[in-house]
Amino acid sequence: MPRPVLLIAGGSRGIGAAAARMAAARGYDVAVSYKSNAAAADSVVKAVQAAGGKAAAIKADVVNEAEIERMFDEAAAALGPVTHFVHSAGIVGKNSRLDKSTAENIREVVDVNLMGALLSARAAVRRMSTANGGQGGSIVLISSIAAVTGGTNEYVFYAAAKGGVDVLTLGLAREVAKEGVRVNAVRPGPTDTEIHEPGRLARVAPMLPMGRPGQPDEIAEAILFLLSDAASYITGTVVNVAGGR
Repeated sequence: MPRPVLLIAGGSRGIGAAAARMAAARGYDVAVSYKSNAAAADSVVKAVQAAGGKAAAIKADVVNEAEIERMFDEAAAALGPVTHFVHSAGIVGKNSRLDKSTAENIREVVDVNLMGALLSARAAVRRMSTANGGQGGSIVLISSIAAVTGGTNEYVFYAAAKGGVDVLTLGLAREVAKEGVRVNAVRPGPTDTEIHEPGRLARVAPMLPMGRPGQPDEIAEAILFLLSDAASYITGTVVNVAGGR
């Protein structure tokens, strides 16, 4: 049987990169998109290949509609039809209270985290849905525990965008449930990646129930479960991986 093909938007670093490496070890071929850091993407490609999978790195701005469509097409050309998709591209922007933030900061955060997820999920369904001639598939979107806590005094705008991802997950899952496509999401808590402003993790760790931030591999485990056939009766679900937060 051919190996399943996983495309990870924002797969060159952090949670996305951890999911790519883990997926390769579990039998997937993997394409990762990146915006600017080609070296990081190449490192993930080499890790996937070392685990026995085929891999591709695709430069794409996952806010741009045309580039999202091209990302999917290039992944399919390199590896075969995309059967699994993870939207892991995300930014928190410049941390601040809402009334101190600029419109440009807010807009960029919403565009990357929510608009990008919407357009990417649309592209995935266009290719996976049996109603569109596809063979079905599995989509996992990366939300955030901030969608529950509100991101107060740090990034309400980011929390609002991730709340939109939660609603996207539920609505789209129901929309395509009879078309062979499952849609789920993971809500990470504070995780040890580069997304945070310097010093933030050390500051918030004592406030977390487990007293520490999560590790990317811990989030990736949940992603891989939801992608897999082991989760075949799970759709429209958002899983907290937040250390009890």
